Amino acid sequence: MAFLRGFGAYLPERVVTNAELAPQLGTEPEWILNVSGIAERRYAAAEDTVASLGTRAALDCLERAGLAASELGMILVSSGSSERFCPGPASLIAASLGLSMTPAIDLPIASAGSLVALAMASRLASSMGHILVVGSEIMSRRVAHTPEGKDTAILFGDGAGACIVSLDKGFAAIADSCIYTDGNMADVLAIQNDLIHMDGAAIIRHVSRKLPQAIATVLERNGIAAQGVDTFLLHQANLNLITRIAKSLEVPAERFFANIQRYGNTSSASMLIAAAEWQQQTTGAIQAPLILAAFGVGLNWGAVLALPPA
Repeated sequence: MAFLRGFGAYLPERVVTNAELAPQLGTEPEWILNVSGIAERRYAAAEDTVASLGTRAALDCLERAGLAASELGMILVSSGSSERFCPGPASLIAASLGLSMTPAIDLPIASAGSLVALAMASRLASSMGHILVVGSEIMSRRVAHTPEGKDTAILFGDGAGACIVSLDKGFAAIADSCIYTDGNMADVLAIQNDLIHMDGAAIIRHVSRKLPQAIATVLERNGIAAQGVDTFLLHQANLNLITRIAKSLEVPAERFFANIQRYGNTSSASMLIAAAEWQQQTTGAIQAPLILAAFGVGLNWGAVLALPPA
C-alpha cells in the first residue's frame, strides 16, 4: 500500500479579476461570476515557464513532506500547456531539483493528468520509492482574450501543484483508484493550434455522469458510502459543476473543497493546488475517507480513495 505524504503548490503573484478580464472579452464581471463561480485567477509572469512553476511547487511539497530531492525515485509531471512538445517539463523540473539520474516522465493530459499520475504512483511506489507528482500549467497562454474566446478565457488561470506518494508512511493511505479513457469523445476537449477547444455542454453532460460513477466505483469496491467521505478534492473546473456532482452523490456541497473562486481552472494543477490548501487547514493523519477525482482531455477521468493510515 502507498501513502500520500504531502502536497505543495505555487501560484503566480499577478491577480486577474473579472473586472480586468471582462472588457477584453466583451462581457460583464457579474456574468463571469455567475456562469463559472470564478472571481479572480492568477497569471504567470512573462519569464515564467511551466517547468519553473512546477519546480516551485515541487520544492514546496518536498519541504512539507520532509524529504530531499535526492530521495526521490521517480517524477511524474502532467501539463497541457508546456512550451514545447518534447521534451516536456518533467526533465527540466528534475534538472532544476539537481537530479540527473532520476526518471522523469511527462503525462500531457490536461486537467486529469495529476489524478492519472497519482493512480500510477500508488502502484509504482513499491518498486520506485518516493514518487513526486507535479501538475503545472500556464493556461492563460492557451486561451484567446477576445469576445470569440470568452467561454474558455473566463475559466483558466495559471499555477502548479505537487504531491509525494511514498511506500513507507504518510498522512493517508491510498486504498484504491480507477482511471478511464473514452477516445470517442476526445474532440470535445482538446488543445490544438496552441488554444483550448471545448464543447462546454458536452463536457458537462459527460462529467456529470462519469465522474460520480468513478467515485462510486472506488467507494463501492471498499464498502464505503459517499456520505461517509469527509472531504472530496476535485479538479477545479467550474463551481457550478462541482455543486452538481455533490448533488448527484447526495453529499453536502460543503464537503467538496473549492478554491476555484480565487484561482480559476488551473487544469492539471488544480486538484493538487486545492489539496495543498486543504492540507494546510488540517493537522496530522486523516480520520475519515478522502476522495480525489478529476476529468480532462482524452477524455480521461478517474478517482482515488485514501483512508486513514493504519
